[in-house]
Amino acid sequence: MSLNVDNVKEMVIKIAEVINENKEELSQLDAAIGDGDHGHNMSRGFLKVVEELRNNSYDDIGSIFKKVGMVLVSNVGGASGPLYGTAFLKAATFVNNKKEIDINDFSVCLQQAVDGIKIRGKANIGDKTMLDVLQPVSDLIKDLINQKYLAKEILNKAVELAFQKVEFTKEIVAKKGRASYLGQRSIGYKDPGAYSSYLILKCISENI
Repeated sequence: MSLNVDNVKEMVIKIAEVINENKEELSQLDAAIGDGDHGHNMSRGFLKVVEELRNNSYDDIGSIFKKVGMVLVSNVGGASGPLYGTAFLKAATFVNNKKEIDINDFSVCLQQAVDGIKIRGKANIGDKTMLDVLQPVSDLIKDLINQKYLAKEILNKAVELAFQKVEFTKEIVAKKGRASYLGQRSIGYKDPGAYSSYLILKCISENI
């Protein structure tokens, strides 16, 4: 696995397409335990990202991630904009000036993103958030890299785990955001942020 600047740019555009295609489902999930706007907010933000990426040129992957992060923070409402925006901005610091990335770089970027989300959202594993997907996936990827798995195998296994962790969010009480107001009544529903994280990881895996 090796992605250059153009590959990464196209990958982000594909992610935007996936989010847009799933915006209704994401918003329906959010309507059950939140404001009901997660999908539409994410879609609006990523469509703005696509516009920026297509209208500008980028010399390195870090500059792409930085632009994505800034656009998401500025254009996505609710908690998801600052969280996903922070994820990309944190990842950008690691790939600053890099013109190619491999699975090792992706692993570091993902953990950087997770660390940023933890700080920005003041959340942890078990709070029924996107972290319930992203942290276990990050840990798995690091472990599989150490075991010398191929990049494609690693990403496939990461997506499988991500799906399982989305399902797991149905079993736990929300402790962050609007969903936390429901207390025990938040059990039985998927976390929309966890599901959008899964969709992004799945898109990356399918397009490597």
